[in-house]
Amino acid sequence: MRVAVVIPSYKVTRHILSVIAAIDTCVDTIYVVDDMCPDGSGALVERECSDPRVKVIFHPQNAGVGGAVMTGYAHALADGLDIVVKIDGDGQMDPALLGDFIAPILRGEADYTKGNRFHDLRNVSRMPKARIFGNAALSFLTKLSSGYWNLFDPTNGYTAIHRDALRLLDTSALSQRYFFETDVLFRLNLIRAVVVDVPMDAKYEDEVSNLKISKIFFEFLGKHARNFCKRIFYNYFLRDMSAASLELLLGSLFFTFGAVFSGYHWLHSASRNTSTPTGTIVIGMVAILTGIQLLLAFVNYDVGSVPRRVLQKQRAGS
Repeated sequence: MRVAVVIPSYKVTRHILSVIAAIDTCVDTIYVVDDMCPDGSGALVERECSDPRVKVIFHPQNAGVGGAVMTGYAHALADGLDIVVKIDGDGQMDPALLGDFIAPILRGEADYTKGNRFHDLRNVSRMPKARIFGNAALSFLTKLSSGYWNLFDPTNGYTAIHRDALRLLDTSALSQRYFFETDVLFRLNLIRAVVVDVPMDAKYEDEVSNLKISKIFFEFLGKHARNFCKRIFYNYFLRDMSAASLELLLGSLFFTFGAVFSGYHWLHSASRNTSTPTGTIVIGMVAILTGIQLLLAFVNYDVGSVPRRVLQKQRAGS
């Protein structure tokens, strides 16, 4: 298979030449997408890099990391590449690990691979505590919204994708900025693509990250809620209906009824300074507990329904 690398370039002039130089010869084409970089990353590459595999693409206006990556994806598909790897140009992602990312795709075990910096406790101990907490929170939200309960480190942008998954991916609907990597996972679940985590060590040198979790957490929270609702509706009510659909529906109804019923009677009794009847308490508690049990059964089903059949095999079989 022919392999391409996409490098979104924005304020990475200090590292991008060394990143390109370290990319293995197994890569056929390297797309450097200058996202209207104020430091002239693309011009620097054109001037200083003699690697014949490199193609520099210039954006007329800043489109964000997602927009830059999608531009690279489009060129890779148009040029007939089979696997597209995305590496940042700031030096945080070791190009020497590229083979680890494409290997599961080559073996037909995955449609999409992504990095996971949390596999090794020694690597985790070097991270700032705020980053660890932020990534843990975002990872849990991503599991809920994307349906990939087996993944971690959702903001990790070191990824590789097979052309079959890329062709089915609705790139026009993808978030173009920092939510891009997380939004890709949500869209991949809708097409039932197999995603695999690849253990990796992060490189922390003198690069400056533009992503501040404290600033984007609440923005991400809203987008996760939106994607969760879309995924649940599409997978469990529109595209298919199963016992899990009934568990979710009935569980939500029972829990909501129990909470509202109990809350109303508690306030009513408190306002009259009287005790709530035992039967009333039992009705509310039974409804709440029944709702929780049904919702837990739904979550258990959802965890077990992570896509496991790769798209490239399905297309080959057809």
